[in-house]
Amino acid sequence: MSVNQATAADDVAEDETPPKAGRSADRTDMVGKALGLLVLLGDEPKGASAAEISRRAQLPFSTTYRLLGSLTRDGFVDYEAEGRRYHLGLRIFQLGQRVSNHHGFAGTAMPVLRRVTGQTGEATILSVRDGHHHLTVNKVDGPKMFRVTSDPGHLGSLSTTAVGKALVAFAEDSEREKLLAELPLEPLTEKSITDRDAFRAEIEKIRRQGFAVMDEENETGMRAVAVPLFNDQGHAFASLATAVPVFRLNLEELEAHVPLLQEAAAELAARLPQR
Repeated sequence: MSVNQATAADDVAEDETPPKAGRSADRTDMVGKALGLLVLLGDEPKGASAAEISRRAQLPFSTTYRLLGSLTRDGFVDYEAEGRRYHLGLRIFQLGQRVSNHHGFAGTAMPVLRRVTGQTGEATILSVRDGHHHLTVNKVDGPKMFRVTSDPGHLGSLSTTAVGKALVAFAEDSEREKLLAELPLEPLTEKSITDRDAFRAEIEKIRRQGFAVMDEENETGMRAVAVPLFNDQGHAFASLATAVPVFRLNLEELEAHVPLLQEAAAELAARLPQR
């Protein structure tokens, strides 16, 4: 290589490498912002305007508007011209269904959940842990005129729900200790546990008895009982619950469903891919 060629190569390296890295970082950052907008829209069942989304995302309106345009073009977001509101698009539903099918939540789990609901007459919910939340992956409503609002895709509290507490109680030891130390204990109702020592005592009780109970801690007027789905190491990778309005079953009557839930949980644990 001649001196001139070497100098030219050095110039290319000096001139091109930083912009490439910068452009890559910018693209990654914009992807993160776009995904953040999708998460925000997931919390808006009635949709939201670009201005509302911009405020919630703490992004400039021009950036938000541009990202929403790209997401709408690709089907991840729908735009309602009449109300000037954005909603999650069918592309999100399609991807979610693929994830559900991959994990066996649709084909494998639903028949079991329907059978449990058929015997209890109440809603049956299957959840997994997603960081500091539980994620509802499947639900079958009961036939009675009272609908549980935890639909598939719902992110809920680990500390105030039966499914959440079961996931914490039967997590791997080091992970459980981390959650007990770091989990936000937010008061959603007057009955929510907000004291860390009291929450630790609740988790120990759940470990001893093998099931978790929520008695109006997450939503006034509702109670639930949940059991873990164990993986081969004996740790919970999901939880299964029966949820009822308080006027329909007292705690003793609700806890009578635990053996049925445990039987169903064992069946699901044997069939579902373990996370």
